[in-house]
Amino acid sequence: MRATAEQIGTLRHEAGALPDASARRARSAGGFSLPELIMVIAIIGILAVVAVPRLQTTEFDARGFRDQTLAALRYAQKAAIAQRRKVCAAFTAGSATLTIASASGDASPCDTPLSSPSGGSPYTITAAAGVSYAATPANFSFNALGSPSTGQTIQVSGVADTITVEAETGYVH
Repeated sequence: MRATAEQIGTLRHEAGALPDASARRARSAGGFSLPELIMVIAIIGILAVVAVPRLQTTEFDARGFRDQTLAALRYAQKAAIAQRRKVCAAFTAGSATLTIASASGDASPCDTPLSSPSGGSPYTITAAAGVSYAATPANFSFNALGSPSTGQTIQVSGVADTITVEAETGYVH
């Protein structure tokens, strides 16, 4: 019995020797088309124009410095109460340092560096480059009851929220 050319082609196709046209197209269509690539590039361009200006770190650094200052002052007040000693806060244009009196009493000088909660000594916070206090705050202290020597309003440049130390209670917010 003799097989026709059509029967031989069918047998080869079933055996996988001759792939049909749809199988060849599937193998060659593995990438993106030109319009798809153009759309992806356009979307990336739009995201870059919108997102990159928002990633400026100066605003984040300023807000972080404000939050660190707030936390440091709250810690200073709590340390003064807990250790029944005067704790002083000294400021420069871009940093704050906490010290504690080695002896009890309001007349004792703050002569010992206050350790930070993580154990580092002295407890100093420093602003990142380009960040500072709007005006250098006046140095002040918390007594053994947590009351400040003077009320304060502290402003970090670039941040709308201020830090307030209430004169009577020492509440830091």
